[in-house]
Amino acid sequence: MSTLRVTAEVLTVHEHPNADALELAQVGLYRAVVAKGVYRTGDVALYIPEQAVLPAELIEELGLTGRLAGGSADRVKAVRLRGELSQGIVCRPGALADVDLVRAAAEGTDFAERLGITKWVPPIPPTMDGEVQPAPALLPWVDIENVQRYPDIFAPGEPVVLTEKLHGSACLLTYVADEDRAYVSSKGFGAKSLALKEDPRNLYWRAVRGHGVAEAAARLAERLGARRVGVFGEVYGAGVQDLTYGADGRRDTLGYAVFDVSAEIGGTVTWLDPAQVLAGELPLVPRLFEGPYDSATVLAHASGRETVSGRALHLREGVVIRPAVERYSPVTGGRAIAKAVSAAYLTRKGGTEYE
Repeated sequence: MSTLRVTAEVLTVHEHPNADALELAQVGLYRAVVAKGVYRTGDVALYIPEQAVLPAELIEELGLTGRLAGGSADRVKAVRLRGELSQGIVCRPGALADVDLVRAAAEGTDFAERLGITKWVPPIPPTMDGEVQPAPALLPWVDIENVQRYPDIFAPGEPVVLTEKLHGSACLLTYVADEDRAYVSSKGFGAKSLALKEDPRNLYWRAVRGHGVAEAAARLAERLGARRVGVFGEVYGAGVQDLTYGADGRRDTLGYAVFDVSAEIGGTVTWLDPAQVLAGELPLVPRLFEGPYDSATVLAHASGRETVSGRALHLREGVVIRPAVERYSPVTGGRAIAKAVSAAYLTRKGGTEYE
């Protein structure tokens, strides 16, 4: 899940092809449906992204009472309005009437706290929960921003790799060589430097033991001369999320696929390509494309059917984009890595979004 920032943005306004009273306000590569005539291209307004949870007074001011997602009808979610995908909310709240939004857009001011907007935290099912312990040696995973919000993360023509983004639950494993010990965590617990104590009922430990992840990480640490190795994989199947890829998270057919690897070598943590260091050792997420970066190519690969099962059982969640050579991004302030999510995934019915 990407970070939550509520910022002022310069808009590009497009006609809505199916509604005379509506238009499309573009932020990055996102488009949000707005009332016709409220904004013009070049105007600045606030953009509230998906997964934002709004306070009741703001919901009422925006005329969205009962129209948002979640049990409390307070969460922003992608929807289709008259056939067009609308991602996020474009508005000018009264609480910011005295704010110079043009200046705020230039400075990248975040208004989430001022407006009482928080980030939605998915619930934790019992199989993904458990007793935790401090794990300061745990190598953390990073939030991945959506390339549609930040299209300048990659330069046109830059060599990139696209891998399929799986809809499961992230499993973090860190092997510490000098302790000869593996720490296992979830994305949520890992962000707090907490590891799950081993439990045969726990989803992540079942995946780690079932696929020999700790042993593979230990072998990789020895080959690299690394003090720590982090293996980041997606656990998937029935009982994990609504998209199953033909696996069953409640049985031995629990699915697992590695999507990233990091290693601490000589005191420096480096990100590695799983296809180069773990091919043949562990299951890997499918590699869909290698070549020059182009936003149209990325969005085309984000849609379609899944390739994990080999049977195209259901829709694809999206793709993860990374450069062919790992690098820093001034746009993200960290790794140059991003995701693109399919419209079909965002607007599916009955979807689950556990952490």
